[in-house]
Formats: sequence, structure tokens, C-alpha cells
Amino acid sequence: MRELILLRHAHAESARLGQEDSDRPLSDTGRSEATAAGGWLRAHGLLPDRVLCSPAQRARQTLDGLGALDCTDIRSEASIYEATPGALVELADAHPDAKRLLLVGHNPGFEQLVALLHSGYSGDYRGMPPAGIAVLEFADGAVIEPGSARLSWFWWP
Repeated sequence: MRELILLRHAHAESARLGQEDSDRPLSDTGRSEATAAGGWLRAHGLLPDRVLCSPAQRARQTLDGLGALDCTDIRSEASIYEATPGALVELADAHPDAKRLLLVGHNPGFEQLVALLHSGYSGDYRGMPPAGIAVLEFADGAVIEPGSARLSWFWWP
């Protein structure tokens, strides 16, 4: 079995005048959410083989806030920022050797991807809160495509 874990970044500060969206840091609430998400992942034994993280500050800080995940293969992945579900599928497909792949990134791409892989439709689905985690399971050798995943966990702080 192969697992794809999607972690939406935790709550971020509102953008200050002239600040780039990608430079928004986590809020105090977001830092607490990231810590809680890391605890939940460890408690459920969902430690990734590889982590791909958006370069946005709030995503990097969410990853840092998770604490020790015993993963040495952590990569910054620019394509996660503002990614469509299709781009995220291509990204996951590019890492077939990772049995448990964790992506840290953003909505609306993440919540649409969960819906697409689980039900086969992305539509106007909205339902992945900040620091939300979705764990999708695929049969070994299965192609990552619409409707091919089982949603085994969905958690948020």
C-alpha cells in the first residue's frame, strides 16, 4: 500500500501592506496547530518516507512546527504553491518510490485533490481547514487518478 498525506499549512498572519503572500508567517494559533498536527502524525505512526513542502513561509513554518518526524528526505517543492489538483497528481506520481509521501501546502488545491482522488470529482468542494491532514491510500502499483484512493484519515486541530 502507498500513502499520500496532505497537510494544509496552519493559520497564517494576514498579509501586511505590500507583503508578498508567500512571505506570510504563521500566527500564534498556527504554531500551536502545527505542533498538534505533528503529535497526531506521530501518535498514528504516520511518519513519512519523503516530505515535499511549499516554499511559502507559512508552509515551511508548519513543517518545522511538526517536530521530529524521523524523515531525512525533506525537499522544498515550488510547484506546490498555487498548484492545481492535476499538478499535485503529477508531483505525487513523480515520487513512486516513497511509500508514504507527505505534501505540505495550500488550498484550494489540497482540498480539491482530496475530493478528486477519493470521489472522482473536485467540483466546488471546500473542507480542508488550516493544519488539516488527509491521508489517502492507494493499492501498490495503482495509478494515482480520480477515484483511485481510499481516504483513511481526516484530521484537523
